[in-house]
Amino acid sequence: MEEQTFASQLNDVLGTISGFVWGPWLLIPLLFGTGLVLTIRLRGVQFRKLGAALRHGLLDRDDEGGEGDISQYQALTTALAATVGVGNIVGVATALSIGGPGALFWMWVTGLVGMASKYAEAFLGVRFRTTDKKGNISGGPQRYLEHGIKGGLGKFLAWFFAIAAVIASFGIGNLTQANAVAEGLKDTFDIDPRLTAVFLFVGVGAVLMGGIKSIGTVTSGFVPMMIVIYLGGGIIVLIKHAAEIPAAFGMIFSDAFTGTSAVGGFIGSSIIIVMQMGFARGIFSNESGMGSAAVAASAAKTSHPVRQGLVSMTQTFIDTIIVVTMTGLVIVTTGVWDLGADQAGVMTARAYSAGLGSDWGGMIVSVSVVFFAFSTLLGWSYYGERNAQRVFGDWASPIYRMLFTCVVVVGATTELELAWTFADLANGLMALPNLIGLLILSGLIARETKAYLDFDPTLQATPEQVEQFLIDSGNPWRTDPNRAIDIPHEAQDAK
Repeated sequence: MEEQTFASQLNDVLGTISGFVWGPWLLIPLLFGTGLVLTIRLRGVQFRKLGAALRHGLLDRDDEGGEGDISQYQALTTALAATVGVGNIVGVATALSIGGPGALFWMWVTGLVGMASKYAEAFLGVRFRTTDKKGNISGGPQRYLEHGIKGGLGKFLAWFFAIAAVIASFGIGNLTQANAVAEGLKDTFDIDPRLTAVFLFVGVGAVLMGGIKSIGTVTSGFVPMMIVIYLGGGIIVLIKHAAEIPAAFGMIFSDAFTGTSAVGGFIGSSIIIVMQMGFARGIFSNESGMGSAAVAASAAKTSHPVRQGLVSMTQTFIDTIIVVTMTGLVIVTTGVWDLGADQAGVMTARAYSAGLGSDWGGMIVSVSVVFFAFSTLLGWSYYGERNAQRVFGDWASPIYRMLFTCVVVVGATTELELAWTFADLANGLMALPNLIGLLILSGLIARETKAYLDFDPTLQATPEQVEQFLIDSGNPWRTDPNRAIDIPHEAQDAK
């Protein structure tokens, strides 16, 4: 009884801290404000170059002649694997159940400005990436905060991020995702969570043994499949409810600026609540500004940081503008959004069932949750490993992989209210140092982005042309396999 009381008290304390970190006076305005500042400084790069970025990432797939461990497409799908998750299903439902249909509009806003943040952190991840003693490329906020921001501030921000990322990888990236897989399989197919735990232990362990190349190979085939299944079901629902789509958009836009009146099980919300829920759940869904996706982007084969930054930017577009929109429209058009906040966990399943029938609708949502959660496990394992390596050294990688695989079993077989609270807090603590760094380095990002896009506006320059550009601009940023892991690019260039 004392242990339960202590756990409950700890959960309340962590919940209070997390509520402040993710509240309207700290992280939400900082995340949105950073995205807005970068959007302005980069002259709306997410709007100007979205078409070229989608073509380069999804059709070209590989940047011929570029250095890296995995292709640009694999880096994109690895980041999508970690980002497109339970938040795209339950998170959207939670936002609508509390804030009403207008919350979806503000989720779109966070996605659009968040694309600039995602571009910036991926750009920096490649720009300041390093090569370890085994020849593997490593990068992310744990690198670019230290090497891009000179002095004690940069080192402090880098270490703060790395420690928070390792902690978060076991929370939102492991325990909660494994639990979602186990619950989904139990509810839909009545599979014992202990059996799921064994499956996850073997499956995750097998993939992690191969490192980022193995993760990239699995996610490059896995992620498109899971998104297509989920979107395919949603499209069928929207076709069957096509008559309700115009009214749904009307509610979304009108309620975004007026709040939502009480109806059904919905208790009503002010415009402040609508905006807060839209911002919080949108940011939580696409992770723009958190710095996590920069870790995967850093491993990509690319001939220039701008090219990978633009590819990574499309991740937020796919996550928020496509997947989140599908979830939101299905919930609003089927009329289940007003069931009440206590029904948020099953709201998306009910919406799909309304259009596809109870069996097929519920099954698609349950299977999607399993796919999304499993892919998130793989993506976050890499994020956590790279940051563990930064904190403890190269020797930590195999130990981290074994520990991460074992914790999956705990997540699949345990109730995790405390883990969810802890994970939310760790995610917020990750974002803080990264956002500060993005603002400090925004001038460098804008300057080098403009220079490259003036040279190659369509991302179709040959490797030889890019090489000559790098020479002419005096900025040979590439990693050198022969240098030590902690030497920044600028220091190496000076040698």
